[in-house]
Amino acid sequence: MNSNSAETFYQLYVELVDSYPPIWRCFQVPARLTLEQLHTVLQVIMGWQNQSPHFFKVNGQRYGQVSIGDAVGDERAIALTEIFSSDPQPCFYTYDPAEGWLHRLELNQVLEPSEQATLSCLDGERACPPEKSGGVWGYEEFLERLNDPDDPEYDALWEQAGASFDPERFDLKGVNQRLTEWLA
Repeated sequence: MNSNSAETFYQLYVELVDSYPPIWRCFQVPARLTLEQLHTVLQVIMGWQNQSPHFFKVNGQRYGQVSIGDAVGDERAIALTEIFSSDPQPCFYTYDPAEGWLHRLELNQVLEPSEQATLSCLDGERACPPEKSGGVWGYEEFLERLNDPDDPEYDALWEQAGASFDPERFDLKGVNQRLTEWLA
């Protein structure tokens, strides 16, 4: 994906719903992105590994890969300008519906064409939970078990999380490096 600096950008905020303490990111994206492209950006900035289905929900309509009793619209056909231009509504992104990783997206600011705006993550807090760690409530238990060397699955849990996993650490520089690689 090529990013043109002479275009409108949106500054968005995303938070993993019900995470406590909150897991969130603030980021900038070109307003022309589709929901499909936003999915890729969210995977990068949150730290997910794109191993599970996903869908967006905007104004009661679902867009994406997963149908759960409702019709699903084509996420490739919906640009962010259609969601955030006239009456910005919150947008919800569910990653891995079986685990229920629900994210709330909000428009913070519209950035008019300038040399300053670029696809980037500006800030965030806390690491993304490891894949298949049980949703928000399962993640709390997962963290407790990571801190219990007597847990019979202690080594397997650390293997799942990764040896360098620190739930309090957000790697802003690493996220922006991965976004740069995606642009290439």
